[in-house]
Amino acid sequence: MNTTIDSLTLDVPDVDAARSFYAQAFDLGDRLQFRTADAETSGFRGYTLSLVVSQPANVRALIDAAVAGGATVIKPVSKSLWGVGCTVQAPDGAIWKIATSAKKDTAPPSRAVDEIVLLLGAEDVVASKTFYADRGIPVGKSFGRSYVQFDTGASPIGLGLYRHASLAKDAGVPADGSGSHRITVNGVLGAAVDPDGFVWAPVAVSA
Repeated sequence: MNTTIDSLTLDVPDVDAARSFYAQAFDLGDRLQFRTADAETSGFRGYTLSLVVSQPANVRALIDAAVAGGATVIKPVSKSLWGVGCTVQAPDGAIWKIATSAKKDTAPPSRAVDEIVLLLGAEDVVASKTFYADRGIPVGKSFGRSYVQFDTGASPIGLGLYRHASLAKDAGVPADGSGSHRITVNGVLGAAVDPDGFVWAPVAVSA
């Protein structure tokens, strides 16, 4: 297998509704899978998904499409020292950050996504980093006990670790939460559970 993460499966109350929303909002194709599940969950689910795009107009195009489909704005589009971004919560509860490092537009707006990044909130970033590194996922960048970016090679989805409380603050939500994360990572680890309870599963191979 050449990719670290092949796809992500979100637990949702209504698969058809979720499929319709994501097709309208982000159009990520088979990188997102859906499963009907009613595992108890409350508050912050401990992760965010980031869509990295090439220019501010694309940030606005994606948030507009998401809101039109029923998403809730957590942080409106704003400029910062690092670029332009916003945060929304999908109808199924997943939190998405849409961002670009560019300050100016250089092309007509589009919903093209350059990169998807899964950020996992870790209670102990060092312990979680060790878990993944010991299983063959190399570390690309590491900032002590605060943040880790893994080198996921040709994977269509990137992977990082952030302190749980810091990730919630960055998303714009309270850090408290309990129950299921409601996400499964389909990739190179096969069947595994990390120190923070995030579940990995083997990639389904079509006959």
